[in-house]
Amino acid sequence: MSKRLLASLSTVSIAIALVSLAAVAVAAQVTVPAAKQTTAGAEKKWTPPRTAEGRPDLQGLWRFATLTPLERPRELAGKQVLTDEDVANVEAEVAAAKAERGSRRTRITVALDPSTDAGVVGFYNQFWLDQGTKVVGTRRTSLIVDPPDGRLPPYTPQGKKKQAALMEARKRNAGPEDRSLGERCILGFNAGPPMVSGGYNNNVQLLQTPGYVGLLSEMVHSARIVPVDGRPHGTTPQWSGDSRGRWEGDTLVIDTTNFRDDGIGAERPELQGTDKNLHLVERFRRVDADTLLYEFTVDDPTVWTKPWTGSMPMTKTPELIFEYACHEGNYSMTGILAGARAEEKAAAEAAKKVSK
Repeated sequence: MSKRLLASLSTVSIAIALVSLAAVAVAAQVTVPAAKQTTAGAEKKWTPPRTAEGRPDLQGLWRFATLTPLERPRELAGKQVLTDEDVANVEAEVAAAKAERGSRRTRITVALDPSTDAGVVGFYNQFWLDQGTKVVGTRRTSLIVDPPDGRLPPYTPQGKKKQAALMEARKRNAGPEDRSLGERCILGFNAGPPMVSGGYNNNVQLLQTPGYVGLLSEMVHSARIVPVDGRPHGTTPQWSGDSRGRWEGDTLVIDTTNFRDDGIGAERPELQGTDKNLHLVERFRRVDADTLLYEFTVDDPTVWTKPWTGSMPMTKTPELIFEYACHEGNYSMTGILAGARAEEKAAAEAAKKVSK
């Protein structure tokens, strides 16, 4: 299964002393070998293979995890790219931690060290973790390229209210709807759209047929079938939105709207609170034989004061897609809700004693 990574989507840090890369949100910090850094000149000389229809052949299995976080760490404010020395230090420290197989607490990752999670039900050991080894080939300090500071835009007043509602729902646990889509095995945290490095299963398979492009994400085996024949968007709201594709030269552009208005259950932390106003544009361009450049722009005026854009190379891999049977043995939902009911019962009994 190629080293799947179960990282907390909110706590993992890459604390590297020489780079000051500390306390980074794990939302996009997961890893995979970085794509080759391709110069503009090399891109012009390389001609992508074509399908029978004459379109660039994007087919194959691509991995997209990376040590590079979604947002630039505040400690690196103003630093857009890492130096060669920075990169060497980051990757060497990750390799050392990987060699230790989580046997001790390390500076790089606390949340991924099983010794720090003893007794935590449901936590996998290091064998299943796909921590990766490389930063993105461009050496950027964030996947976000716009805004220029590499950070998510500020929330709108409504966006802040949605975040507060999410926190309350997580505490309330009145029913499964209070939990994320990932916990409910509806969508995977990195299945997209957009696809951003997540805890593990950072693989997607692209297929092309006349008039369609298929994207099969390994996480919760989520599949998107995208028409590229010019038809208009549908009107039925869907968990992953309604996608339509088009070609702009050698770039595949996928435009997605009509997301379900279920923001309280959104899985990826950076998309929590999004609603029916969410509009996503993804771009796929093959820049060499082993690299697919993936870019995405997220816009939801309900949540953010302006759109934001990320960019990430995907690396071709000869490995296979495996089934992610999320529902099999998924006792966490039962445990969470049973625990909430037990807490309510205990509170009610305590209140009775006080009233007597």
